Amino acid sequence: MNGKITTWFKEKGFGFIKDENGENRYFHVIKVANPELIKKDAAVTFEPTTNNKGLSAYAVKVVPDSKYIFIAGERLKLTSIKSYVVFNEEVPADTRIDKESPVLSVGVLMSSIRPKSDIKPGEMRTLKKLAITTFQGSTLIFTEDEIDIDATVKLLKV
Repeated sequence: MNGKITTWFKEKGFGFIKDENGENRYFHVIKVANPELIKKDAAVTFEPTTNNKGLSAYAVKVVPDSKYIFIAGERLKLTSIKSYVVFNEEVPADTRIDKESPVLSVGVLMSSIRPKSDIKPGEMRTLKKLAITTFQGSTLIFTEDEIDIDATVKLLKV
């Protein structure tokens, strides 16, 4: 059954859940699978039961808040990210971001502001990249020309 925590007495270790039928159910912290997430107005799933005082709930699970991150126009749910890795790749020095799907970024702006040095044919440069793999099996790759990789990694660690 689904519900929402309406009252939580942290110091006493119990509270009340309003179930999907609009009824209030007592719950105790020892019946909660993830007690660190308990807070007022949090969504929960639980097994309904009764005790000598009335309606209650056990096997309570607090539904984590879903958080999203936006990277270069892509919206990713943090809980759907399986893994990520930062790596360097050697690319031709004249390689720039794909002009078909341009993304306004600090990297692109800075490279257009810097004085362009003469690039010799075949010259290579090191490009920092971030690869993110989701539980759905897709892998997204971003370059330092598109995003601030260090700042993005900090957001992923939260």
